[in-house]
Amino acid sequence: MTDAVKSALTPHLGSFCVALAACLVLLFSPVAALADDAFNPWELEWVDPWSPGGEATVPEAPTSLSTVPTLGDAGFWPLLRAMSMYEQIQEWGGWKVIPAGERIEPGDRDDRVQLVRERLVATGDLAISGGDPALYDEPVQQGMRRFQTRHGLQPDAIIGPRTLQALNVPVAERIKQLAINLKRLNELSETLGRRYVFVNIAGQEVEAVADGQVELRRRVIVGKEDRQTPEYTSAVTTIALNPYWHVPRSIADKDLIPKARANPAYLERMGIRVYRGGREVSVRSVNWSRVRSGEVFLRQDPSPRNSLGTVKIHFNNPHAVYLHDTPSKSLFSRSARAYSSGCVRVQDVHDLTEWLLRETDGWDRARIDATVASGDRIDVALAQSVPIYLLYLTAWVDEHGVVNFRDDIYDLDARVRTSSLTQ
Repeated sequence: MTDAVKSALTPHLGSFCVALAACLVLLFSPVAALADDAFNPWELEWVDPWSPGGEATVPEAPTSLSTVPTLGDAGFWPLLRAMSMYEQIQEWGGWKVIPAGERIEPGDRDDRVQLVRERLVATGDLAISGGDPALYDEPVQQGMRRFQTRHGLQPDAIIGPRTLQALNVPVAERIKQLAINLKRLNELSETLGRRYVFVNIAGQEVEAVADGQVELRRRVIVGKEDRQTPEYTSAVTTIALNPYWHVPRSIADKDLIPKARANPAYLERMGIRVYRGGREVSVRSVNWSRVRSGEVFLRQDPSPRNSLGTVKIHFNNPHAVYLHDTPSKSLFSRSARAYSSGCVRVQDVHDLTEWLLRETDGWDRARIDATVASGDRIDVALAQSVPIYLLYLTAWVDEHGVVNFRDDIYDLDARVRTSSLTQ
C-alpha cells in the first residue's frame, strides 16, 4: 500500500471498519439479497482491459445522470480504487505515445489507428476486437466517444489535437492526478450536510444533493484562467430574483469603463447606471478618459440584458462571487466552459432555484416563474441555509466505476507536491 493510500485512508478508517462489518453481516445474512440496490463503491465494475468482453459504460448524455454524489465516501472510495487500478496499468506497461499528424476522422485509414486501439483497450474504453488494425471503424469510434466523454471532450470521435493530447497523457501523470484529487476529497469535511450544493470548478458542473442522492446536476460556466473561480466553502442564504448587477470594480476597470470611453451610449443601451459620490449621474456627464479606479460605481438594472440574468444565488465569501443566471445560454453547449469573470453561471438555473427554495414556505416553481416574469426585484431568504462547496476536482469516478478526467484549467494540480502521494 502506497503512502498516499495510507494517508488518504486514515481519516476514513472508522467509517470503513463500520462499513466492512456491515458488509460481512450482509454477506452471511439470509436477507442479503434485499440489499442488492444499495450503493457499494467496492462493487463497482472495473473494466479489465485484457478481457475480450471488457467495455466501459460511459453516459452519452451531456451531463451525467448518476445519482451518486461526487463528494463524501461515495466519491472517495471509488477514486481510491481507481488509483490502485491505474497503478496496475502502469505495472502492465501503460500505453505508447500516439504520434502527431493529420486529424483522424471516422472511416479514415491511418497507421496510428493501431496505437489508438491499444490505447483505448488499456483503459477499458474498447473491447479487444479484430478487424483491419489501420481502419478507424465503428467499434473504435465508439470507444473513442467513450474516452472523449469521460475526459470532458466533445464526443464526436474525431481525433484532433485536444483528443490526441488527452490520449498521450502518461499513466504516471494520471496516477498523480488521481492522488491529488483523492487528497482534495480527503481534506473536505466529512459532515457535508443533509442538503448541499457542490460546484466542481474543473469539472464545470453543479450537483444538488439531498439525503445522499444527487437530485439535480447541471452544467456551469466558471472563471477564465486570469479570473479564476475560487475554491470555497460557505452556505447559500439568499436568492435574488430579477437582481441588480452591482458591477465589481475589477470588471468596471477592465471591461466597462474602456467600452464607455469608446462609446458612452453602450452603458445606456445595457441599462447600466452610473453613481458618483453616492448619487446617480448622467452617463454623458462623466469624462470617461479621465475616470480613475473606484471613482464611479456602476449598477445594471434588472432586464433581459442583465449580466446576472434572472437569478442570483448568494453565499457569504470574501471573493464577491456567486451563482447566477446568464443571457448567454449558448455557451453551455461547449465542452470547455471557462468564460466568466469568476462567478458561476448555471444552466437551467430556475431548476436549482426551485430546489434551494423547496423547504422555504410559499416559494414553489409557479411563484418563482411568476415573479421572474413580472420583472419585480425581490430577495428571498432561505428558511434554512444550504451548504455550498466550490472544489477544484480534475478527476473523479462515477457510479459505474468510470474514471473521469478534466483539464487542469487553472494549473492548480501542477502546484501540488506529488512525491509523497504516489510513492
